[in-house]
Amino acid sequence: MTAALTARALSKRYGRTTALEGVDLEVAEGELVGLLGPNGAGKSTLVKIACGLVRPTGGQAQVAGAPAGSRAARASTGYLAELFRFPSWASAEEVLALHQRLARSDGGAKEREALLAQVGLAGEGDRRMETMSKGMQQRLGIAQALVGGPRLVLLDEPTSALDPGGRRTVRDLLVGLRERGVGVLLNSHLLSEIELVCDRVVIIDGGRVVTEGRPQDLTAPGGVEIETSEGVRRLPDARRDDVPRIVRELVAGGTEVYGVRVVTGTLEDAYLAAVVGRDT
Repeated sequence: MTAALTARALSKRYGRTTALEGVDLEVAEGELVGLLGPNGAGKSTLVKIACGLVRPTGGQAQVAGAPAGSRAARASTGYLAELFRFPSWASAEEVLALHQRLARSDGGAKEREALLAQVGLAGEGDRRMETMSKGMQQRLGIAQALVGGPRLVLLDEPTSALDPGGRRTVRDLLVGLRERGVGVLLNSHLLSEIELVCDRVVIIDGGRVVTEGRPQDLTAPGGVEIETSEGVRRLPDARRDDVPRIVRELVAGGTEVYGVRVVTGTLEDAYLAAVVGRDT
């Protein structure tokens, strides 16, 4: 199957400044990939190249098998920028209708109605931007990124303005995109959201990929904590498979065990180790 997004040896220089240097990245169809990195790491440049807004200095990027920036690639791409703006006087229906024209989508009113329902805005088609909360506008922005049924969706901080309920709606939406075979590249500073929904994480710093993998593979084990009659015992080197033996030994020695917790690291720990650790 053709990947939704493929980048090979991608580089970009702005004068003497190197934004990307030899980046390899792939987003398969139906895969949710989280893109992480500090400010200035090259994330925005990578996304702009995928959209066709910026040309690489070296290497190549393809969207659904077509060169990034070509008409075929643009037709297969949906994009939500972090700092987007819709006209204050426009209604949700008008915003989507405009993007249907731009995307050459013939979905009409049926597509607009379905997209509004997908992002939790059913029945809000006549509502104007100036009366919408920031969270509602954010969800409408996601809806416009889905106009025309793209094979690749690029989302830049899509949950930054949302309350917990809105974030749950977006997570459910992303799961639905995965089930339909849509590839998603999600750029977010909310590591907990990335950890909850993404199949794979790519961390870049200084224009290079410094680590990548499944969230559960990037997080390191943190030992075992056991609540006993003598207090909480922390065994930093113990693993999940050691728990039955440890409990048996404690009970045999007359210690009462009230609870056991296997401690694991977080994606934040992995991120800081990959990024901050490079500078120390």
